[in-house]
Amino acid sequence: MRFQLLPRETWPDFMDLPWGDPLAEWTSPRIVEVARGISRHVVRFVDYDGALYALKELPARLAEREYRLLRELAAASVPVVEVVGVVSERGVPAAGATPGARPADPDELGAVLITRHLEYSLPYRALFTVRGVNDLHNKLLDALIELLVRLHLAGFFWGDCSLSNALFRRDAGSLAAYLVDAETGELHPSLSDGQRAYDLAIAEEHVAGELLDVMAALADEGDAGAAGIDDPLAVAAELRPRYERLWGELTRDEVLGPHERYRIDERLRRLNELGFDVEEIELLTVDGGYRLRLPTQVVEAGHHRRRLLMLTGLDVGENQARRLLNDLACYRAELAKAEGRSLPEAVAGYRWRAEVFEPAVAAVPAELHAKREPAELFHELLAHRWYRSEAAGRDVGMADAVASFVEQVLPKIADERATIERLP
Repeated sequence: MRFQLLPRETWPDFMDLPWGDPLAEWTSPRIVEVARGISRHVVRFVDYDGALYALKELPARLAEREYRLLRELAAASVPVVEVVGVVSERGVPAAGATPGARPADPDELGAVLITRHLEYSLPYRALFTVRGVNDLHNKLLDALIELLVRLHLAGFFWGDCSLSNALFRRDAGSLAAYLVDAETGELHPSLSDGQRAYDLAIAEEHVAGELLDVMAALADEGDAGAAGIDDPLAVAAELRPRYERLWGELTRDEVLGPHERYRIDERLRRLNELGFDVEEIELLTVDGGYRLRLPTQVVEAGHHRRRLLMLTGLDVGENQARRLLNDLACYRAELAKAEGRSLPEAVAGYRWRAEVFEPAVAAVPAELHAKREPAELFHELLAHRWYRSEAAGRDVGMADAVASFVEQVLPKIADERATIERLP
């Protein structure tokens, strides 16, 4: 048996699992059921001291290829599930393997790809049942489009883009998508227009079918209106023009007049507002001015996320970072007014985390922590504080908002850290 595992101190060695058996037949106290999407392969989940890992059985060539692709995409800062390792040659017993595990023909068993379960994430179907996301189908589409654009910027042709092959996490009222299944993908230095168009055609077809399936399933449950979708085909057809708008804003060339250099700053600010940074620009002289070009290889997502991380040490989603930065800016202004001086951003960021963010999150009882991740919880606390302040005609303060939120709102929402059920 051959184990390829990335070295991480907190990860187990997985040696106590019954690797000699087909994954579908495993019996182990570590196996749990987790909310998940549809997969063409057998997928099981295991629990090691509260940390969950997904195991997917597939042919060795595909498993090792997907292992490599996920590592390369993660290195390019693309949102993907965290790869742990791959186990192959399972017909050969491993030292320390579970006693009694049956020997197997090496050609009989596939390899197993191991990834870390993405906490607080849900498959798209589950989002239609847990509710709590307004305008869900549009937010799903926006999240999938941004993921596809980021993959294409990195030179990755997905080949199987769909809602089923992604996981979704709440991101300050929006959703963020993460790539789960990369086995059909190809990584290139850059993609042609034809490759991108083909990926879009696949995505449109898959999304239409998936939304039709959701509507049919909800109709069977007597809740047909819950999807909020009148025409799944029309919704899926929106994917292409939305993609093209975002791709065009990120990559299109722009001709500037000789006295229009200020438009460079305007373009960069628009990209920052969309959550993207540009490492470098190209200015080419043309008749009557300049051509501004942004090479796709240097357009990188995560502008607000990196900024918040630099100021506070918090690593959160892009929309969450934008929301938290706004609160940090208000806090810094209040400090300046109270103390009669303007604090440096880094100092204000440290104090905001210690005096605002952490106390608010810590005030939530431990038994409710699985409802939302800390950054999303803080975003919802800010929204709740605003609603209560509007009703009261004054700022009710964070302590009041936390107490009200914990009593009236949080107990009624589903746990999202990981919905698990242990098997007998």
